[in-house]
Amino acid sequence: MPQLAALADLPRHNTSMVRNKWGDIVRQVHQTGSVAITNHSNVEMVLLDAETYRQVTDALAAIKAREQSMLDELASRFDARLSVLREPDAQSKLDALLASRGRLAQPPKAGATF
Repeated sequence: MPQLAALADLPRHNTSMVRNKWGDIVRQVHQTGSVAITNHSNVEMVLLDAETYRQVTDALAAIKAREQSMLDELASRFDARLSVLREPDAQSKLDALLASRGRLAQPPKAGATF
């Protein structure tokens, strides 16, 4: 996808010029990829050529798909951890953990080769 210019850096045309010089504006959009349309010096919208619009929407869809994949992975990990709490002996394990008050039955190991 081509790098899009910042909104402040886009060529600007007011709405009157767009109305009166539509053909010129279309040519400029094809040359530059996008043009800002202003109304009372405020940017109201940006015109994009169709290919740039497709690239932007495809990139947005890819980002949304990636986010959904991450959310699905997190939900799966959460469900796996939650399933431990649903095991029949979960209450007794929790009671034993709380009763130990942080004391361990065996000293911890620093790794497989310790």
